[in-house]
Amino acid sequence: MLRGVFVTGTDTGVGKTVVSAALCLAWGAAYWKPLQTGAVDGDDDTAAVTHLAALSPEQVFAPGRVYGEPAAPERAATLEGTEVRISSLTPPQTSAPLVVEGAGGLLVPINADETMADLMAALGLPAVVVARSTLGTINHTLLTLEALRSRGLPLLGVVMSGPPSAPNREAIERHGGVRVLAEFPRLDEVTPAEVARLAGLLPDLKVTA
Repeated sequence: MLRGVFVTGTDTGVGKTVVSAALCLAWGAAYWKPLQTGAVDGDDDTAAVTHLAALSPEQVFAPGRVYGEPAAPERAATLEGTEVRISSLTPPQTSAPLVVEGAGGLLVPINADETMADLMAALGLPAVVVARSTLGTINHTLLTLEALRSRGLPLLGVVMSGPPSAPNREAIERHGGVRVLAEFPRLDEVTPAEVARLAGLLPDLKVTA
């Protein structure tokens, strides 16, 4: 059985890759992004996490599929005349905890009838939800938590990204019944040193499936 976490977000561009790198560094974890889109624009989250967390080759696993279009996997695959099924995405074998980074948010479609939530369920890993810290995040985060719970998916906690906001953190923890694991400030420059600093903000958690 896999052990680790599935990193999802309340939106695209919310900071999942930086959080994934920090988790890998904090927990000595391996990294896998099953579905990478946006290759035509140079998007390569696997390379980014490898660099930011100084991962060894044994800690990095190639994406299951890579698509050129910066779009949801269903759309990106359709543009290339293909379709991906969750059953075709074989999780890597590793003795280390595994950080799996999703594409976009929880309900992003993978194909006509499967979403990121279905992939999370298939892997059996608890979610770490990356959420913005700014105005609007309470609603977005609580909706994501509700979607997780309505599907019976396990939840480890939330990482907030952006300027610290004590009121938003308190509201998310109270109304969402969830632990905010850390608040990551916005970085002027994303470097290995900065990611190492962020990793130090994460609690020492037992990572289990």
